This record gives sequence, structure tokens and C-alpha cells, in this order.
Amino acid sequence: MNELTTDLKSLHEATLNNLKSSKANNTLRAYKSDFKDFGAFCAKHGLNSLPSEPKIVSLYLTHLSKNSKISTLRRRLVSISMVHKLKGHYLDTKHPIIVENLMGIKRVNGSIQKGKKPILINHLKSIINVIDEQKIEDIKKYRDKSIILVGFGGGFRRTELISIDYEDLEFVPEGIKITVKRSKTDQFGEGMIKGLPYFTNETYCPIINLKKWLEISRIKSGPIFRRFSKGSSLTDKRLTDQSVVLLMKEYLNLAGIENKNFAGHSLRSGFATVAAESGADERSIMAMTGHKTTQMVRRYIRESNIFKNNALNKLKI
Repeated sequence: MNELTTDLKSLHEATLNNLKSSKANNTLRAYKSDFKDFGAFCAKHGLNSLPSEPKIVSLYLTHLSKNSKISTLRRRLVSISMVHKLKGHYLDTKHPIIVENLMGIKRVNGSIQKGKKPILINHLKSIINVIDEQKIEDIKKYRDKSIILVGFGGGFRRTELISIDYEDLEFVPEGIKITVKRSKTDQFGEGMIKGLPYFTNETYCPIINLKKWLEISRIKSGPIFRRFSKGSSLTDKRLTDQSVVLLMKEYLNLAGIENKNFAGHSLRSGFATVAAESGADERSIMAMTGHKTTQMVRRYIRESNIFKNNALNKLKI
């Protein structure tokens, strides 16, 4: 009997680990953060957050709708639902009081999503130029330029970018192959390979700058994008995804570009937008960015063509 109890306990622990492992760490952190806000709302009004019920969740969504986008409300609903599942509780997120409430909020508030600004070619060049102008050690210049250029050139998510190891790189005559071991849309680690060709202009070429960075940093294994300690002493610690955002915003500011509406996603969306402007089809863009559906890519293409295919161009005024 004791042996059976021990086996069940082990199975229970393994099952919990499997449930946690089914989601990326960033996703689990987002669930916890969202649920914490829901819990605070419930505590303030004397309501139960776990287990909760559709009526309470609907009240919370209405509360959020005053200052949040419909996409935020949907994400919070997913988080609340997932925490319930992980804790062994059922929450009917398809209950009419939730579904109809969301539809009403969408009709009243609208659902247009204003994304962060993409890094375009003029932004990219301004950032690289301003990095070169800084009175800092070459080792930091080449690291920062490599992050920006590789992030843009490969249409990387920032988490993918900081996860690149030296072992993931393969330099070939045409440029470089970079293995992406895992991404937001590849939770099971099937991986993909991105190919970055050489640019004509070496100043803005991700391959040339990356080679110089690896040469000057003497990195031969492990993370390629690492932190500096005080001064210019390179550590073996991987950069955080937030570091990429702060670094990019810092150089945008130094270049005299308002950085408020730029984020870590701006490198990825910038690649997709510029590629679309240059005539790349959606399959080619998706092959690089790793998008699984055409919805977002078509939005980039549509926005990039807003003036190119504008009906007003046919008017002779």
C-alpha cells in the first residue's frame, strides 16, 4: 500500500511538471502576473478568485475595459482559465455572460490594435551610425551593432535573439545559418534555421559585424550576446530580453528619434515591413520570421502598401 501511495505521489509530481513544461517560462510568468491582478480585484471586492465563476470574471473584464484593449482582456481571460486548470478547477470561459460581455465591450470600445512602431531602414542606419559615434570600447560597439543588425536581419523575437549560442551558428559562403532551437510558436523545440545573406554595405551587414564581434570577444562557445560587468569586462552571462529593448531605446534616443512607441518587437516587425515594402511575398517573410499564420504578415504587407497601392495615386489633381 505504501509503495502504491509513493508511486501515485511520484506520478502526481511528474504530471504537475509536465503541465508546467507544456508552456514556456515567459508564458507561465505572464499567467501568474495576470492572475495576480485578478486576485487583487477579487480581494478588494470580497470575491473568490480561485475557484471563481463566470459572473465574477465578467465583472473583472468590465473593470479592465475602461483602460485596456480587447486583446488585453482576452489574454487575461486565458490566464485566469489556465491558472484554474493548473490548480484542478474548471472555469467555463464560454459562458454567455463572458462571451456576450466581451462582444459588447468590443462593440462599445472598438477592437483596433495599434502596434508598436517597426524599425525601418532609416531607423536602422541611424542606430548603427550613432553607435559608431559613441566614445565607448569597440567591444561594446560591435556587440550592440550585432544585436540590432542580427535581430533585424533575421526577423528575430527578442527571446530568440538572446538565446542564440555559438554552436547555433554556421558561416557559409552566402552568409550565415542560425539555428533557432525554440520559439514562441515552436514550444516543442522542433527548431528552424534562418539564413542571413551578406549585405552590400558592410557598415550595416549583420554577418560582417557579427564576425567582428565574435573575433574581438573571443567567444567560442555558449551565449553569443552577453552582459558586461562594470566597465567593458565581458561576462559569460546571457543578456536578458529586456536588455535588448533598453539598448535599442537608448540608441534611438541618442539618434534623436522618439523612442516611446518602439519595443523589442520592433526589430521583427521592422524586418517584415521592410521586406513587404521591397516586394517579398508572405511565404518568404514567414519563412524568416517563423509566423505560423498569415494574419499578422498580411497586416505588415497591407500597411507597407498603404501609399504604394493607394487609389489616390490614380487621381490627377
